[in-house]
Amino acid sequence: MGRVEGKVAIVTGAASGLGAADARLLAAEGASVVMTDINVEAGEAIAREIGAEFFEHDVSHEPSWRQLIAETVERLGGLDILVNNAGIAIIADIENTTSEIWRRTLAVHLDGTFFGCHHALPAMAASGGGSLINMSSTAALVGIAPYLAYSAAKGGIRSMTKAIAAHCRSRRNNVRCNSVHPGSIDTPMVHAALDGLGGPKSNGEHFPEDVRRRLGLGEAVDVAQLVLFLGSDESKHISGAEMVIDNGDTVVQLSGPGGN
Repeated sequence: MGRVEGKVAIVTGAASGLGAADARLLAAEGASVVMTDINVEAGEAIAREIGAEFFEHDVSHEPSWRQLIAETVERLGGLDILVNNAGIAIIADIENTTSEIWRRTLAVHLDGTFFGCHHALPAMAASGGGSLINMSSTAALVGIAPYLAYSAAKGGIRSMTKAIAAHCRSRRNNVRCNSVHPGSIDTPMVHAALDGLGGPKSNGEHFPEDVRRRLGLGEAVDVAQLVLFLGSDESKHISGAEMVIDNGDTVVQLSGPGGN
């Protein structure tokens, strides 16, 4: 307990799935957590449960980022951890991706991550350093045909993260920046994807343990444990890394059927 004791953390997209798991674990380990989401009812309920604060927030809207960072610093005394987790995943391949799907997906993922890092970085530097944690995906590494815009956006987050890490190193501001690349995790977003692609249906919250294991799905807490590590001082020498958490799925895909 207490691995992030005294730190101030913002987690976007925290009303469900990975964001909710991240917020819960960071709070349990001593951080003062600010949860953000467009789902106010669910977000406020979790915030009350774990003793966090909640901020209604569309990550693609830059003015709300300015307000979020300013209020967090004013009320909690600084900012040490930002988890850029908010995201959407719309099923559409290259032939069926409309300009609206393309723009909205990139706005949430790329604009949201950029705005978050852009506005959080000065606050972190002023606090003596911190950790920017950008949620990417294994889609950034291998591409997923039915998720063209999502794959492109997550690939952009991967490269953006490395550019930010290089910048922070050159400025010697003690801010590190890393990307997290989950594979398929038992979350509402993956449930919706499997439903849309004709896969097995969950009960709305999670798959039964035997089904989850058969599908090879990780649990949200698996990713939250990695986020906790990256937010803690245990990861003080890690920056610019892409942390894959997929039980070897991408390794199998890249090695091919022959295992070469």
